[in-house]
Amino acid sequence: MPRQRTDQLRVAIDTGGTFTDCVWVERGEIRMLKVFSTPADPSQAIVEALGRIGRPASLTLLHGTTVGTNTLLQRKGARVALVTTAGFEDAIEIGRQARPRLYDFFFDRVAPLVPADLRFGVQERVDSEGKVLEAPSPEELRSLVEKVRSARPEAIAISLLFSFANPEHERTLASALGGLGPLSVSHQILPEFREYERTSTVVMNAYLQPIVQRYLENLERRTAEWLTRGGKETQQAASLQDSQARIFVMQSSGGITALRSAAREPVRTVLSGPAGGVVGAAAMARVSGFERIISFDMGGTSTDVALIDRDIRAGSQAEIAGLPVGVPMLDIHTVGAGGGSIARFDAAGALRVGPESAAADPGPICYGRGVQPTVTDANLLLGRLQPHHFLGGEFTLDLERTRRLVGQWLRQQRSALTLEKFAAGVIRVVNATMEKAIRVVSIERGYDAREFVLVAFGGAGGLHACELAEGLGIPRVIVPALPGALSAFGILVSDVVKDYSRTVLWRALDKLPTQQLEREFAELRRSAEKDFRVEDWQGVIHYQPGVDVRYRGQGYELNIPYTRRLIDDFRREHQRRYGYVYPDRELELVTLRLRAMIQSPTHGRTRLPGRPGRDQRGSLAEHATVFLGGKKLRTTIYARDHLPIGKEYSGPAVVTEYSATTIVPPGRRFGLDRAGNLVIETR
Repeated sequence: MPRQRTDQLRVAIDTGGTFTDCVWVERGEIRMLKVFSTPADPSQAIVEALGRIGRPASLTLLHGTTVGTNTLLQRKGARVALVTTAGFEDAIEIGRQARPRLYDFFFDRVAPLVPADLRFGVQERVDSEGKVLEAPSPEELRSLVEKVRSARPEAIAISLLFSFANPEHERTLASALGGLGPLSVSHQILPEFREYERTSTVVMNAYLQPIVQRYLENLERRTAEWLTRGGKETQQAASLQDSQARIFVMQSSGGITALRSAAREPVRTVLSGPAGGVVGAAAMARVSGFERIISFDMGGTSTDVALIDRDIRAGSQAEIAGLPVGVPMLDIHTVGAGGGSIARFDAAGALRVGPESAAADPGPICYGRGVQPTVTDANLLLGRLQPHHFLGGEFTLDLERTRRLVGQWLRQQRSALTLEKFAAGVIRVVNATMEKAIRVVSIERGYDAREFVLVAFGGAGGLHACELAEGLGIPRVIVPALPGALSAFGILVSDVVKDYSRTVLWRALDKLPTQQLEREFAELRRSAEKDFRVEDWQGVIHYQPGVDVRYRGQGYELNIPYTRRLIDDFRREHQRRYGYVYPDRELELVTLRLRAMIQSPTHGRTRLPGRPGRDQRGSLAEHATVFLGGKKLRTTIYARDHLPIGKEYSGPAVVTEYSATTIVPPGRRFGLDRAGNLVIETR
């Protein structure tokens, strides 16, 4: 039975994949819990986790969700009607000239989220400077309302050609269509140029809005019922106000927002969980004195990698499920390689791993229900995972079932490989996929991976990190405290964040239009202050202004922090990114961006497991035979909880803990540093 609590509880929960991760603060120290996910209804696992923690007097729930991502990937969103400027109804289908696969003649582009019969054009026109050239007539508005009503959409997206310069016509349309369903309006969500990306973003928001809103309202209801009545159904619906609970949602940009804001603009949450991992990795590495890191998050279904060069910065051009998204997102690259990735032989007999995953149900073979071999099964067969050291011994991996079913599967495939050679091949293949992903965010973007530290987390990150680091020349690996729930920890310590932008398209050569810039940023700050006040946030607001800059004539921009040295900073960044500059070429200031933040109340006020002052009981070690580098090696098994801080060890080793397992190759030094992070020297 959970222990009854009477204090306040601040808890972060990251749903998705095989497990739902829960992290909370108790008496100033971070605690962690993992429960199996419930894909059919993620809120069920959340309430189960809350029930195992104990019921407090008041609750602050910070939530990272995959509902938006899964809805897009599975194409199970709402029926959306798109209203746009006449003549531009097909912009979301025409897209850009760029071909995702240049030499693939049989490649099919991703279909837009709105079919042709649900796109409606309006006779209106505003020029690029905001001057009204043609306003929609009352007759046309009445006709539009009837057409949209007869289409019976579940949500409506409105995106006019130059609404970022003058939103008057969008306001008129929103007023006319307001009674027909939830609205997503471009000047509210993304007041920027590039009509294709803006329209795609607004359509995506409308596509997700009913689904995410229902999910969040269900989570709100179930949380309130659990908090006020212990989860018992009653005739009277519980409310968060009655239950003294507040729910916030993690955004793709690396900050939390209020539940109502997330329900209104769900497009900002599609990378909710992975963004928490990046924030958590940066926070833990900074405590150990490292600010240049590559985060490596390997979970059950996918691997997310990101590069952080001192500051976490969100980009404004991303792609989700093959569709462009223009709202701020952390620059995270995802590949279909995780612990649950399924291994198979293709038609030519080559071994493939992923992107298909066994997910939470049925899961890997060793979990007891799966029947197809996965990366987790391969790690178990090689001894890299220890059956009785999984989830702190709460769950035992079924080694005999794995050996039997994988052996049967290999015979069915008519493969002559032994179990060990097959498992070693699975590890090599999945490592190659993940190494390529790390190259994408580092080497391909002008960074030398050897100058960074690899921060490995997720349930499977520590199993593969050292091999990846050695292959890329990365000198050091950090496995932070709580590696299997670091995304939840990142959500817990995330600041409240709101992002604002406005396209201006100003020219500059050697002198900035400083007064105009200050005036526009002041307007964006006033918008931020108003939004924080409406949502009843308390605290000092910190601002990070930036400007998207390009050489005149270029098609894409670089975002540069706004200072009086903006022009010089742009040229330096252009030289680093592309290898050249034009000293005398005219610049264009394209879009102004403002990030407004209120610092998390947990910032600097919590003590992590593994930090000085924890009870150290000495190193209690076991030994086992593990396949490493193609050889059977007698390997020491260490319990991370028993490693003294500051003492150095040498591989080969397997370091086990509640939420993850870490492999240390032969001859590599490792140990816990003063922050409680596991630091491994890879060269």
